[in-house]
Amino acid sequence: MARINDHYQKLAAGYLFPEIGRRVGAFQSANPKADVIRLGIGDVVLPLAASVRQAMHDAVDEMAEASGFKGYGPERGYGFLREAIARHDYGDRGVEIDPNEIFVSDGSKCDSGNIQEIFAEDATLAIPDPVYPVYVDTNVMAGRTGPAGANGRYAGIQYLPCTEASGFLPSLPTRPVDLVYLCSPNNPTGAVASKAELEKWVAWARANGAILLFDAAYERFITDPDLPRSIFEIPGARECAIEFRSYSKTAGFTGIRCAFVVIPKELMGRNGRGEAVSVASLWDRRTSTKFNGVSYPVQRAAEAIYSEAGRKEIQANIDYYMANAAIIRAGLSKAGFTTFGGVNAPYVWMKTPNGLDSWQFFDALLAKANVVGTPGSGFGSCGEGYLRLSAFGFSAKVEEAVGRIVQHFA
Repeated sequence: MARINDHYQKLAAGYLFPEIGRRVGAFQSANPKADVIRLGIGDVVLPLAASVRQAMHDAVDEMAEASGFKGYGPERGYGFLREAIARHDYGDRGVEIDPNEIFVSDGSKCDSGNIQEIFAEDATLAIPDPVYPVYVDTNVMAGRTGPAGANGRYAGIQYLPCTEASGFLPSLPTRPVDLVYLCSPNNPTGAVASKAELEKWVAWARANGAILLFDAAYERFITDPDLPRSIFEIPGARECAIEFRSYSKTAGFTGIRCAFVVIPKELMGRNGRGEAVSVASLWDRRTSTKFNGVSYPVQRAAEAIYSEAGRKEIQANIDYYMANAAIIRAGLSKAGFTTFGGVNAPYVWMKTPNGLDSWQFFDALLAKANVVGTPGSGFGSCGEGYLRLSAFGFSAKVEEAVGRIVQHFA
């Protein structure tokens, strides 16, 4: 009988979002006439923008001819997309990124989970709490964390509490670590790090020889022009940071999959002999070994969002979702609920009412209001007593969901 990877059995519970799906499925089976409104998993609802659709059609038509057919593409992505990313996502904000420092992928979930593979098995970690659970779970699977304690935390992780008192931003680690995961805008709380905050992190990382794994998947939802959208807006970050970005929420690509990672050429790790090694070269090797690249039509679709028309279309979708976030936050706050986020991020982070814990409120919300949220405790122990509501829905349904919550729990 084949030996399994025992580290998988150290995972504290089932992955958060499948558990939500299981509970919702059970409720709907028992209550088939219930009109359930889903504001839990952050999946988009608006259709692909016209420019994106046209680019995909054109790419498919191109591949229908022998002269335009594409087989295996470059694993790190076609040059036309990497150049568009470098010019528009970074150059337009005064940040210089070489297209060869960009790696196109099929999603930030994959990238933020897979990046740990290129670091040592005994690499030490610091992870905010609450935060996207993939950061923790993939390191548990890799064997870096040890078993979970009674409180659900792993001894091998230095947790960085993000509480109301701290503005839901993490403090610097109290002891040296090799890798720090940061997420801004934060999923689930919606908190965004200021330039001064990121300068503090970059200075700390450079002084301690650490690498910042910076998840900027929601950067396009930042409405405050003074807030940074990239870690590379901070001087010195090229020597200590990796950035993850995604088209999933910004361009509605959750179903067609496209994202990218930026690893500057200056970023170095060290091998067992203490010699400096290019981190980008390791990620390039991992990518070329385990990935055959994002499809040509999808990369042409991603390129289209940088056109003049594409930018307007994508911004209209983002504005739609952020208007939903404003509806959620205003409606709940007016009814007396305590809420956070929803201003520079598409999520509203609310305190659970009536002394209910996160899962108790999830179940009560589903049973009484037929509304689905995401229990805060699923993002970490510091998320206990909160629930995340997603702005990714149709406006009429969002308004109805807020009304139901207010009716049953205010």
